[in-house]
Amino acid sequence: MNVTVAIVGRPNVGKSTLFNRLVGKKIALVDDTPGVTRDRREAEGRIAELRFRLLDTAGFEDVNDNSLEARMRAQTEAAISEADIILFMVDARAGIVPLDERFGQLLRKANKRVHLIANKAESSAADAGINETYSLGFGEPIALSAEHGLGISELYSIIGRAIDEASEEKEQEGQGNQLDDAILPKISTDVSEEVENADESEEILHFNPNRFLNVAIVGRPNAGKSTLVNRLVGEERVLTGPEAGITRDSILVPWEWEGRVINLVDTAGIRRRAKVQQKLEKLAVSDALRSIQYAEIVVWMLDATKPFEKQDLHLADLVEREGRALVIALNKWDLIKDKNATLAHLKERCERLLPQLRGVPLVTLSGLKGKNIPKLMQAIFEIERSWNIRIATSRLNRWLNAMVEAHPPPAVSGRRLKLRYMTQAKSRPPSFILFCSRPEVLPMAYKRYLINGLRESFDIWGSPVRLWVRGGDNPYADKAKKR
Repeated sequence: MNVTVAIVGRPNVGKSTLFNRLVGKKIALVDDTPGVTRDRREAEGRIAELRFRLLDTAGFEDVNDNSLEARMRAQTEAAISEADIILFMVDARAGIVPLDERFGQLLRKANKRVHLIANKAESSAADAGINETYSLGFGEPIALSAEHGLGISELYSIIGRAIDEASEEKEQEGQGNQLDDAILPKISTDVSEEVENADESEEILHFNPNRFLNVAIVGRPNAGKSTLVNRLVGEERVLTGPEAGITRDSILVPWEWEGRVINLVDTAGIRRRAKVQQKLEKLAVSDALRSIQYAEIVVWMLDATKPFEKQDLHLADLVEREGRALVIALNKWDLIKDKNATLAHLKERCERLLPQLRGVPLVTLSGLKGKNIPKLMQAIFEIERSWNIRIATSRLNRWLNAMVEAHPPPAVSGRRLKLRYMTQAKSRPPSFILFCSRPEVLPMAYKRYLINGLRESFDIWGSPVRLWVRGGDNPYADKAKKR
């Protein structure tokens, strides 16, 4: 995947539709309304055996002020500068419009390999528009239908040639560096071997710290999610501004922190369902909720000036039900005057309103000024360890015996419940199975007692904990029936 392909053009010509087809799944929002895409989106494109980096861009607008359209144009220009191949898409049915001509002038100055794509060419109504495309000066256009998959074979030829050329250049560079590589000492940096050879007798195991981590940033509109993403990656990667609801697509941004690869996912602001009326906002919210399902750690962004509203609590409950680890980020902390009293009050509210996520990390920060970013990353890594924890069955049962001795389960209908043993079924989130007699009558209060004990004894704070109760089969049940 050593070639970058950018799809560019004016609004509503079908860029995101082609992006979804080349990626192989619908990850970019598509609608008939112009200007659906605002940020540049990145994914792995595939045509047969070819693999390449694919960029989707916002529709080009010929503005240079401080408006939202101008910021969208800056994102498109950034994608053009990164690309090796530019697919300049026009609407074949509408023909060439003045905005296409102005965009063509910009692309000629970029000194990039540009291929003209005449989209929506599945019918004879597009013939006149295809003939008009020659006036742009980019040679013969590729007649294509992104919706129906027509013309993809020609894209295969174009991208395949570019990949071959890039591979040849890489081989030539490699031959020139063989002498340097020969005199360098070979140093093994594969930590996975150390993990495999580690002592397997550990009673508590966590995770491999070398794998990438998926982190979704969610919250209400204008909470500062996109500002935080830009501050983390150190560039204007996603659109920001005073307007609420700028982000529509969930944008994945790969990033590295202290040698660890982190996939940041910026999501659209989530409002109450009753307030979401427009189709585009419904699509954006659905995309944000889907990002929670694919995330491992969810950073819940709250506006420190108005935290823990009803919609916020619904969102936190959704994260817990999905089994994802949660970190609460109180943004705009620089606007709070009495910081100590406010923080103590918010921690008390957090424990009271979110008992199902007891001990969830709460980090104060300012995404705009970049304050407390290291503390946020530390909280993310700590809760990841809790979320991935594995506890040996022997240690669990020693703990269970101590818990039962300290507080035995209550008798139900004159018969005391017997807790036989416990084992961990899986991690991510930590999930346990408790085998006991008559599991259907074990009180919920006693289950909470055991879950809280697991959190305190094994430091599983902030992560969801699952406890399933099962009954063991009575080996003498059938014999008793036969008598």
